[in-house]
Amino acid sequence: MIEFTTVAAYCEASVTEKRSEFIAQLFPAKSAEEALAAVDAVKAKHHKARHNVWAYRIREGALSRYSDDGEPQGTGGIPVLSVLEKAGITDVCCVVTRYFGGVLLGASGLTRAYSAAAAQAVQCAEMLHFSEAVRLRCTVDYADYGKINSLLPEFETADAGSDFGEKVTLLFDIKAALLPALEHRLTEAFSGRLIPEQLETHFVSFP
Repeated sequence: MIEFTTVAAYCEASVTEKRSEFIAQLFPAKSAEEALAAVDAVKAKHHKARHNVWAYRIREGALSRYSDDGEPQGTGGIPVLSVLEKAGITDVCCVVTRYFGGVLLGASGLTRAYSAAAAQAVQCAEMLHFSEAVRLRCTVDYADYGKINSLLPEFETADAGSDFGEKVTLLFDIKAALLPALEHRLTEAFSGRLIPEQLETHFVSFP
């Protein structure tokens, strides 16, 4: 996977279906442990609720799990997980708390309500889009700094903490897919004098 999308922060939304309230709570979660900790926190907060249905998707290991938490099988966890999948988000956990309003909804009503609550939370959430990136380090004289500094914005680079001492040391991230093109441009611009040092490959949310 060279790109993925996740939520930036906790987000909450709710819908009401025949007097039952469905509160969807969306959490960033990078592991199953973080996701289950979020589930436990919601259960502690909403301990009087009849059900706390949940689902999560974790990028590492391509994990996905869900629970109907006592609702009829297939009416809670799977609809919530389906919303996350359709939104294309990962490293996320969604817990939907249901406060019963006294009217039975039936399987179709439950499925619709759980899906609607989860979808509302996803719609309200701020998203972060991550791309596989390579961190580079370039050391240049001040005379060359202007040339490279004007070139880098063409490649959507993100500064990672440059240093201005006797020489300029540029530390930045670039999308892995754009690295060959940048290297070609640097070779042309500096006649092969500048070869960036590759430090690591990781995921970065570019502006």
